[in-house]
Amino acid sequence: MNHLSVTRDELAGVATTLLEDGNRLALVAAHEDPHGFRIVYVFLGADRTELSISMPRDDAWLPSLAAICYPAGRFEREIRDLYGIKAKDHPLPHRLVRHAHWPTGWHPMLSGAGPMPDVAGPASYPFLQVEGDGVYEIPVGPIHAGLIEPGHFRFSVVGETILRMKARLWFVHRGVEKHAEGRSLDDVLALTERISGDTAVGHSLAYVMAVEEALGITVSDDARLIRAQLLECERIYNHVADLGAIVNDAAFSIVAAHTGRLREQLLRHNEDVTGHRLLRGAITIGGAQLRRPVDVDLIAGVVRDAIELAHTAMGHSVVADRMHTTAVLRADQVRHMGVLGYVARASGVAVDARADQPFVDLGPSFHVVSESDGDVWARFLMRVREIEVSAAVLSDLSERLASRCGETVAAPLGTGSGFGVVEAWRGSLCHRVEVADGLVTRLKVVDPSWFNWPALPQALTDTIVPDFPLANKSFNLSYAGNDL
Repeated sequence: MNHLSVTRDELAGVATTLLEDGNRLALVAAHEDPHGFRIVYVFLGADRTELSISMPRDDAWLPSLAAICYPAGRFEREIRDLYGIKAKDHPLPHRLVRHAHWPTGWHPMLSGAGPMPDVAGPASYPFLQVEGDGVYEIPVGPIHAGLIEPGHFRFSVVGETILRMKARLWFVHRGVEKHAEGRSLDDVLALTERISGDTAVGHSLAYVMAVEEALGITVSDDARLIRAQLLECERIYNHVADLGAIVNDAAFSIVAAHTGRLREQLLRHNEDVTGHRLLRGAITIGGAQLRRPVDVDLIAGVVRDAIELAHTAMGHSVVADRMHTTAVLRADQVRHMGVLGYVARASGVAVDARADQPFVDLGPSFHVVSESDGDVWARFLMRVREIEVSAAVLSDLSERLASRCGETVAAPLGTGSGFGVVEAWRGSLCHRVEVADGLVTRLKVVDPSWFNWPALPQALTDTIVPDFPLANKSFNLSYAGNDL
């Protein structure tokens, strides 16, 4: 890891060089220090580079990197909302996290923020008005008919064709990072398991890896293998569920019913292995342990059945017609926006932390799969191919595992900072943590959905309104992972 302290004048030049060398911006975190503010930028590539800049409290501003890096502009807007630190020359200096009814001048991450003041009352959001013959708007949400978290979608439409869609999120901003401050390492571990319920392993693992780096904790080989198994178990049960959910939005509900049955088998297996259906509790700081070994034969059987169901769906002419060429996301859009996970790989951009930033050797059965068309069909097929790889990886890992109880190391008291990155089921997920004497002083979380939400409106251009549920499910983005 390379750590560089730069001035505000040097930031853009150094960042440009890192990006041109093939690194990607993975995280930007603001810190309130005793005598001012500090901003940390994490770039990932063949190695990891952290840039940090400091500034006095009475001169708190950032030079915007939005012109050279799209994700940087969103991080800068988040920092302004939560800390009050402005990005100079930002091309879109509007609120992101704080909706318009949040009080002006109140920034919740500041130490002296105190309880939230009374809200200012209802306030409209300045949606771009698309004008022209036959153009009309369809507002959807933020409250939805199903068991789904809140998000507002504003469609500008001609006939059935979507000209533009704006997604408005952060209706349930929970202050997760603020809740972590001043808490014990184990308390924050429990918090990270609950950031996004379907990604309990991904978030908790990234967190413990960051803590272990901060405190110099060595993790046993068996613990690393168990952690890798848990990640693949989480990937499989979510992908199997998505195979049914996607085709259900193409009216092929019989396949959705059967994938729901298969998901239930996997959830029951999760509980047998870890004591929790969502795989909570198995990962600890310095270790990992299973109640019983992963049943690779059961998982292999479920995966075979899921793949058979997927091929049944793909062989149906109506389903195939609905998915092919629908909601196309191009590779150049993926690279520009920093899109991650199966969404990126479906467009031919093979970014995967299991290959790019591995924490364990997954063996010869692992390889990164990708598609090139970037449509709903490609994102569906990505799940089919990934669960096949994951089942094979689980079998290899089980053969190498000497014990189902990886040695757990007591976390020493100390001070430091660390970073953890894993390929969670939606994509590369990272945590950066700063600890002092057994307490977390700062936690920064970046779920892959943070990067992927802006790509959904891009893919929807020229898609028809009835295909929005299908396209949306093919992305399957997390509200909770985004609305921290």
